[in-house]
Amino acid sequence: MDTITGMKTFVNVVAAGSFTAAAQRSNMSTALVSKYIGQLEERLGARLLNRTTRSLVLTEIGTSYLERCTQVIDDFDELEAAVHNKRSSPSGNLIISAPVSFGEMHLTAAIARFLAHYPDISVDLRLTDRFVNLIDEGVDLAIRISELADSSLIARRLAPARIVACAAPSYLEQHGLPVHPHDLVNHNCIVDSNFHGFDEWPFKVGKKRISVKISGRFSVNSAQSSRAMIVAGAGIGLIPTYAISEDIIEHNAVVVLEDFETLDPGIYALYPHNRHLATKVRVFVDFLVEEFSPQPVWEPPVKN
Repeated sequence: MDTITGMKTFVNVVAAGSFTAAAQRSNMSTALVSKYIGQLEERLGARLLNRTTRSLVLTEIGTSYLERCTQVIDDFDELEAAVHNKRSSPSGNLIISAPVSFGEMHLTAAIARFLAHYPDISVDLRLTDRFVNLIDEGVDLAIRISELADSSLIARRLAPARIVACAAPSYLEQHGLPVHPHDLVNHNCIVDSNFHGFDEWPFKVGKKRISVKISGRFSVNSAQSSRAMIVAGAGIGLIPTYAISEDIIEHNAVVVLEDFETLDPGIYALYPHNRHLATKVRVFVDFLVEEFSPQPVWEPPVKN
């Protein structure tokens, strides 16, 4: 076993979560994967993974080695591409984490167009609403819709993610139009538990930020489910425009409380702070910036 093969096998095992899954991805036997990991650990004189019958857990040394190992592999792949004059044609498998609703509604279609431009790149898209650890889980980059906390990751803003309060015309006809955020206490609100502080909705009144305690009979951790309930006339929901803009255009939903700004956490691409950014990551992020700029398709004028 050469060292690079061992390193690539180690990264694949961590990304796949098991020796068997890594073997299937790499088109080799599970025994060979186990052999390569054993030889790598023997060469390093340190255990990289703690193995149980049900899971693999990185050791402290393994966590540190994974980060450096990923960078070495990226550098090696770029070097090979340069030697074979492939620098103009990026290649490799790109592992992406993204929120479920945004991934299904907008990102997947963008990836289809990206793959048409870059035939030597493959994509492994993992849709989840939790914040994955990119290093521990072997993810190349994550798409996040959030007000970002300080971290060691590089963040590049891709697009706005404006949040609006919406209701169906049928609901407003029956229950009336709220004219101030405090009026929401008299309405049935659709609660998206993906939002931080999901039962306290933020608004800007003049120059002051306020939080309004809301309640409702339906709670869900999905923007698409929230949108369906809004359109069905079940209540007022706080929802990203990327999930409901078509319904606003078609008059199936109405933006309420437009004079009171809510949130625009932004949509970001996050990736590890490496000395050399892998070409496959760089071209994908650049592609998304162009796809969503200067104004993404889900941000049309949203006047009633």
